[in-house]
Amino acid sequence: MMADTYHAFRNMLDEQGIIFSYCGYMSEKLVVGLGEAIKQKMELDAADTNTTKRVFSIFIEQVQNIIRYSADRATGAEENRGQLSNGVITIGRDQQGRFFVAGANMVQATEVPKLRQRLDHINSLDHDSLKAYYKERLRNAPDADSKGASIGLIEIARRAAGPIQYDVKPVSNDMAFFCLKAFV
Repeated sequence: MMADTYHAFRNMLDEQGIIFSYCGYMSEKLVVGLGEAIKQKMELDAADTNTTKRVFSIFIEQVQNIIRYSADRATGAEENRGQLSNGVITIGRDQQGRFFVAGANMVQATEVPKLRQRLDHINSLDHDSLKAYYKERLRNAPDADSKGASIGLIEIARRAAGPIQYDVKPVSNDMAFFCLKAFV
C-alpha cells in the first residue's frame, strides 16, 4: 500500500512535468544544498547557461519568500534562531519545454489583498516599466512590513518569460494557501 501511494505521487509529479520538488520546512542553509542539486540537474538536462541562471535566480527568490513570509513556522527559543518556514517549491518543464518554478506557502488572510495588488501591478508592467519600477524600489526604503528589500517579486518578474501566475486558496478565516509560478 505504501509503495502504491508513493508511486502514484511520483507519477502525478511526472505528469505535471516536475523535475524537482521539495515540501517541508526550509532554512537558508537548506537552500545551498538544494541549489547545487538543481544546477546539477539542469546541467544533465543540457539547459543553456542563461536559462539555468534564470531558473536558479527565480528558485532562490521563491525560497526566500517562503522563508521570510510563510505563516507556517517552527521557531526556536531565541528570536530567529532555529526558525524554519514551511512551504513547497517545485521546478519543472511544461509540454512546450519551458522551465517553470512554483512555490507555495501559508499566508495570513489579511496579507492576500496586498499580495494580489502587488502582483497585479507587476504583471501590468512591460519590460521597460518593470526595469524602471525595480530601480525606483531600490532607491526607496523597503516596505514597513518587508523582511527584505521589497524587490523579490520584481526580481522574479524580470527573469520570467511572461506574467507571474498566482493563486490563493482560503483555508480558514485567518489563513490562505498562496501559490506563485513563473516560467522561463
